[in-house]
Amino acid sequence: MIRGSHPLLAALVERWRPETHTFVLLVGEVTVTLENIAHIFGLPIDGEPVSGWTDSSSDFIQSQSMAIFGREPVLSRNSKSYIKLGWVRCIRDEEPLDTEESIRRYVRCQIFCMLGSILFTDKSIAYAHTKYLPLLCDFERIHTYSWGSVCLAHLYRALCRASRYDSKK
Repeated sequence: MIRGSHPLLAALVERWRPETHTFVLLVGEVTVTLENIAHIFGLPIDGEPVSGWTDSSSDFIQSQSMAIFGREPVLSRNSKSYIKLGWVRCIRDEEPLDTEESIRRYVRCQIFCMLGSILFTDKSIAYAHTKYLPLLCDFERIHTYSWGSVCLAHLYRALCRASRYDSKK
């Protein structure tokens, strides 16, 4: 999050209308489109859907983490479905980058950090959900997913939740 941007974000959230997924401004209604997401983030909007089931069992998370990061995960104390991004960054920064597999591990760590801290962030920005781990297992398929579509859906959902009068997040 950009420092000092809280008043701007609060003003935008106040003007968000969940019924139409638009911001109601003095100039009229505006929204974030799929094309905007593609241009701003450079994400593919065509391709396979980002979907699947989420297994939050510790065995599943351990095996996925070992396959992707080569280590057992450091999970959130509050929710066992979140991995600490600081831990992932340490793994990324310690990679020797001397083999094909270490380069892939580095890239997976970088992508996981981007997913948790930029594209699908929440108020903590210190943890990322483990549901993204299976999508990073097959290195050759990562680029085939429609990341822009799910990013836009996440944005709409987060704005709809934040704009509710009883929201505390």
